[in-house]
Amino acid sequence: MAKSDAEVKVLGTWASPFVMRVRISLNIKSVAYEFLQERLWEGKSELLLKSNPVHRKVPVLIHGDDTICESLIIVQYIDEVWPSAPILPSDPHERATARFWAAYLDDKWFPSLRAIGMAEGEDARKAAIGQVEEGLMLLEEAFGKCSQGQAFFGKDQIGYLDITFGCFLGWLRVTEKMSGIKLLNEINTPALLKWANRFCNDAAVKDVMPETEKLAEFAKMLRGRVRATPKS
Repeated sequence: MAKSDAEVKVLGTWASPFVMRVRISLNIKSVAYEFLQERLWEGKSELLLKSNPVHRKVPVLIHGDDTICESLIIVQYIDEVWPSAPILPSDPHERATARFWAAYLDDKWFPSLRAIGMAEGEDARKAAIGQVEEGLMLLEEAFGKCSQGQAFFGKDQIGYLDITFGCFLGWLRVTEKMSGIKLLNEINTPALLKWANRFCNDAAVKDVMPETEKLAEFAKMLRGRVRATPKS
């Protein structure tokens, strides 16, 4: 049996943007998979601890007898095992650029987005909002260069940077809803606003992207559990 024909399973949670990257990538490749949902707030399953003993977190891709961890590593693995409908750019410079912005999103931009809801005090909240808005304007410029006038960062189809950034759109909308601010808007990020709508309506994405209301309720539940946890 060919490697690409082996059974595929995804360990994850429906609300995780990092798990969403894996599911979107598999959808793009038209790869059937079993989604095994973890309820991490109730504890981690034996399968998760066995499959990812180092970080003990989702997502995990189980492909036959092999396990692959870390969302962007999994996306690259999927792109190599199932080469049809390429996700990463073929041009070395474009590929390096996509990886650069992916690292920026994970290391700097998304933590700033999370900081808006976790900020203590108005000054901290305003600082976090400013960092997110600054990042979005940088990404607006990057979109123009990467897309070259086409629909996605990957030009005429969803690519690596679309997946990396697009998976955060659900939580971006929740942050907008709960904070009463429009981070993506016609004035500062008109191209990204249109891109976000195209991305969320794509066939590979629309059944995976959580509804804003459902995600907002989930966020409230998690926040309530954190507040209820005794501090040492």
